[in-house]
Amino acid sequence: MKKRIILICLIFLLSQVVFAQESAQNVISIGIGPEFNMNSRENFAGGFVVSIDYKLPISAIQLAAGLTMTTSFNFSDALSFEVTGMVRWYFLRIKNLNFFAQADAGMHLIVENNISVVLIEGGLRAGLRMPIGDLFYIEPYGRFGYPYAWGMGVLAGVRINIPSKKNTVSNIDSIQQEEE
Repeated sequence: MKKRIILICLIFLLSQVVFAQESAQNVISIGIGPEFNMNSRENFAGGFVVSIDYKLPISAIQLAAGLTMTTSFNFSDALSFEVTGMVRWYFLRIKNLNFFAQADAGMHLIVENNISVVLIEGGLRAGLRMPIGDLFYIEPYGRFGYPYAWGMGVLAGVRINIPSKKNTVSNIDSIQQEEE
């Protein structure tokens, strides 16, 4: 048991070194968390969200694109699954807080009383991303749209920095020059 804990701590510490260099890299974010929404005819539904997004390499404005998958249950007879594509705009940064607006569009499957219905979904979302160090983040948000009316939740996630090919090539070139 102690060996497993030491191994997990070692991997965590090494990942901090690997992912700490964000300035010239691409960022993929993966988040999970709970959500409450109006995916029900009566009352509300509780659910679970998984989100993945990629920070687009546009220097003029801060944009991200990705996928969001949500499942929710109204605690009696309605179960829903959502898969949406999203485009996010980070429009304001105050210290370490990144405020965003997001547009979602995709498919929505509702299963109620053993009858399933597939609908087209569309909506808007607003929230803020609060980084925790260079690797993790917390993201509370609210959303509204069709067919769910409203939703609110919080994601906890990890940011994975991927070196760009440009930097990798220049790093290899500088290593080769040092060897000569």
